Amino acid sequence: MGRTDYPDLFRKNLLVHVPADVKTVLDVGCAKGAFGQALKSVNDVEVWGVEPDDVSAAVAKERLDHVINDFFGPSIHLPNEYFDLILFNDSLEHMSDPVMALDLCRSKLKPGGRINCCVPNVRHIDNLEHLILDKDWKYEELGIRDRTHLRFFTQKSVVALFEERGYRVLDVIGIHQEWWDPRKPLRRLLFRLFPEFTRDMRHIQILVIAELPKP
Repeated sequence: MGRTDYPDLFRKNLLVHVPADVKTVLDVGCAKGAFGQALKSVNDVEVWGVEPDDVSAAVAKERLDHVINDFFGPSIHLPNEYFDLILFNDSLEHMSDPVMALDLCRSKLKPGGRINCCVPNVRHIDNLEHLILDKDWKYEELGIRDRTHLRFFTQKSVVALFEERGYRVLDVIGIHQEWWDPRKPLRRLLFRLFPEFTRDMRHIQILVIAELPKP
């Protein structure tokens, strides 16, 4: 987190997975607040944002109900057991300690509250081809190998992370399917011959929907 040059998009493919009955939402890594603004336009919802970049946070403050800069600091001003839903829309991978983030969320969620967490899929076919065929790991400005990413996830590892921290994973959804390429017949053959093995290689991102169990 902390960059100002990410696209200011509301991400419809993630918006559709927000339950219609949520009333209080915390968007961690809200950037300029486009997602929360879109959510408020369709639901009667109170949206808080966390954004460390001062320039982006200033824009988000015009769109959301509350915006703070620090998620982990000692002066954090987030109410306990207050949020129906916490969002990590491509932000957890920017954190040095995702475990600490998910543990902190336990005290901020209402019992039975949910987390929607979208992360890049390091097993996406384009990334695997780059690693295996190019024998490289070249960081880029955007995408799975974004130069600001500190953590990398597969579908298996991100699900395990949530379960290890005491959450119940309700659903795992592939986001932004992109794998078909007529110029790469071997790729098509691989997907056709091994559909189960390659199933999680089709999507650029993974959305985990998890619940904090009630006591």
